[in-house]
Amino acid sequence: MPERLRHILEMIRFSHTVFAMPFAVLATLMAWCLPAPEGQTVSLSWQAGLGIVLCMVFARSAAMAFNRLVDRKIDAGNPRTATRHLPSGILSVQSVAFFTVGCSIGFVASTLLFWPNWLPLALSVPVLAFLCGYSYTKRFTSLAHYWLGVSLMLAPICAWVAIRGEVVLAHPPDILPALMLGLGVLFWVAGFDIIYACQDADFDRDTKLRSVPAKYGVPGALRIAAVSHLLAVLAFAALPFTAASLGIIYWIGLAAVAALLLYEHALVRPNDLSKVNLAFFNVNTVIGLGVLAFTSLDLLWN
Repeated sequence: MPERLRHILEMIRFSHTVFAMPFAVLATLMAWCLPAPEGQTVSLSWQAGLGIVLCMVFARSAAMAFNRLVDRKIDAGNPRTATRHLPSGILSVQSVAFFTVGCSIGFVASTLLFWPNWLPLALSVPVLAFLCGYSYTKRFTSLAHYWLGVSLMLAPICAWVAIRGEVVLAHPPDILPALMLGLGVLFWVAGFDIIYACQDADFDRDTKLRSVPAKYGVPGALRIAAVSHLLAVLAFAALPFTAASLGIIYWIGLAAVAALLLYEHALVRPNDLSKVNLAFFNVNTVIGLGVLAFTSLDLLWN
């Protein structure tokens, strides 16, 4: 079992949880620190904090495992992915399906930790369906990267609703800080996913799969990724106008994020994709954790 669990965690790229988890944690902290519209007290219990972490881990694990199940035949035909755990036979379809179902149940069950806030439970199945729906998008739309972006955008929005559900129901505009943070995540994720997909541009085109690199070529895809990252910076820049407590520390952090995105694009060239993995994982890990660190510090300082 430990060996199988290790293979499953490798299969779902558990380490990539760092892309979404920081923004769920950040939204939780913002929901707790920022004043409510009518001065209501917003509490943060240990159960709610645990619920945020468990929901993030279970939802992402279920969606990633489902993606590997749905794409196993495509992965087998792609030289870059043929050695993944399902195509190579390291893991069986049955074991991955069992893991997917278990994580899905775990996700829905974890929303009970927010009770009596019933919104997380009510939204759990639709959210999970949307996350898993990403696995089919490359079959019918080149906007698959943006579907993935919206999937990760849900992390801060759902965390906010889990903490301030009653406030959001009474005052819907209260969700604006989480929405603006989520928009930044959407364009950030879509941009780096487009960069990552450049590796499979020829394969996607030959197998009739839809992606931005397959449709516009690698040079065009990199330009679209750059525009997406510009929009991400603009969305993050708009966040302080919806969350007035953010100040100079946040702006310093945002300047660092913009510099890292420029560095990410400097690493990748249309005729040289050898540093895609460095740009994809290393740089974006620093960005996600950096946004969490700088924004949290600013919130707590103020």
